[in-house]
Amino acid sequence: MDTAEFRKRGKEMVDYIADYLETIDKRQVFPDVEPGYLRPLIADCAPQDPESFEDVFKDIEKIIMPGVTHWHSPYFFAYFPAASSFPALLADMLCGGIGCVGFSWAASPACTELETVVLDWLGKMINLPEEFLAEKDGQGGGVIQGSASEATLISLLAARTKTIRRVQSEKPELTEADIMGRLVAYASDQAHTSVERAALIGGVKIKNVSSDDAFSVCGSALKKVLDEDKASGLIPFFFCATLGTTPCCSFDKLLELGPICNKENIWMHIDAAYAGSAFICPEFRHLLNGVEFADSFNFNPHKWLLVNFDCSAMWVKKRSDLIGAFKLEPLYLQHHHQDSGNFIIKRFRSLKLWFVLRMYGVTGLQEHIRKHVRLSHQFEHLVRQDERFEICAEVILGLVCFRLKGSNELNEALLKSINEAKKIHLVPCHLREKFVLRFAICSRTVESTHVKSAWQHISQLATDLLKTWEQNHHQQKQQ
Repeated sequence: MDTAEFRKRGKEMVDYIADYLETIDKRQVFPDVEPGYLRPLIADCAPQDPESFEDVFKDIEKIIMPGVTHWHSPYFFAYFPAASSFPALLADMLCGGIGCVGFSWAASPACTELETVVLDWLGKMINLPEEFLAEKDGQGGGVIQGSASEATLISLLAARTKTIRRVQSEKPELTEADIMGRLVAYASDQAHTSVERAALIGGVKIKNVSSDDAFSVCGSALKKVLDEDKASGLIPFFFCATLGTTPCCSFDKLLELGPICNKENIWMHIDAAYAGSAFICPEFRHLLNGVEFADSFNFNPHKWLLVNFDCSAMWVKKRSDLIGAFKLEPLYLQHHHQDSGNFIIKRFRSLKLWFVLRMYGVTGLQEHIRKHVRLSHQFEHLVRQDERFEICAEVILGLVCFRLKGSNELNEALLKSINEAKKIHLVPCHLREKFVLRFAICSRTVESTHVKSAWQHISQLATDLLKTWEQNHHQQKQQ
């Protein structure tokens, strides 16, 4: 493909993407395929000779689209949002076109510097304490990761290195292996599994801290487990607080947890992967109170801030903690501006954040968040009007956890009928012993009509299901 054909095909691809997104509501949200569907549709090996763009392009609809779950459909209510917008898509195209690899300032100065600056912008939008910002020769700063899971892992590894060095300075007789065997990390019993995975990779123990009736971790619960572990000779070193848990969007109590972590020399990392975007709205900023006690903080603009995947924003109070844990400088990476502030940067991901922040502005992004929250409360209201259903957790942002009053088996059957119908898509969670359905407002284009339609669909399926269950129960009694 030469430049002339690239111009032509590029325009065709933009038209295709625009048409796809404009008519996505006409597509079935969840595909009708079984595992392994794709392999029989394509050749056993790569073609020896080049194929035309037309041949490749026609296979998008023939082979790829039949197996796509349409995350940006207004009928997609599963997981959490996967953000997308036209400015971000254009910026991602530019990122691919420039094609730089920003592993140092010299490797691409703009890549390094734009990331630092736009993460200061974003930090100011959510009113992060100044210690987390890089401007004015600050010791903190932000870096874009691929996911919240990566941010948690990197924070844990940095905390591990920092703790080992501190303990060795206090007790030189202890080896690194001695200390490693006694290190313990902590997280809520509602925390994402990525925290446990980070501990496995980091080779340290991890313990769950029990959450309260609101599915939040409070200070007394953390203090209890810390006191027990310290009495056993263990070394608590890392606590991952969650703001907006995956099961039900609950919030750990930072104002109670933070002072404990600071007093005990425990690195506190805050995972606000989904909820963090909402903090740009003043009415939700109180949910972040206590961040001043944290060592690191992370949320995903690629979830709810209209920046397409991947763009996970992470801040630390002390860049040196992160850089010191991973610093390796072979000769080919050294340059005359070693102190120009680059840590763990790869693709030019800051371009799409820069485009979105400029082309939506803070007010445009706030309205996007507020619209989703309004729609979640609309769905909550519809559920509460039906006495057959119950709400299972407080609705704070864009997630509603609900279920039919009755057994787990009944709710499993309801979810099965919803997802087999494929008009909308939901996923479940467990809250204590209860099987619960999650209804997350996801699509940029979702409107009140889609929420009403989804509820009517769920309600009718529930009616049909309950009728069947009553008939089966009646038959069993007769037997």
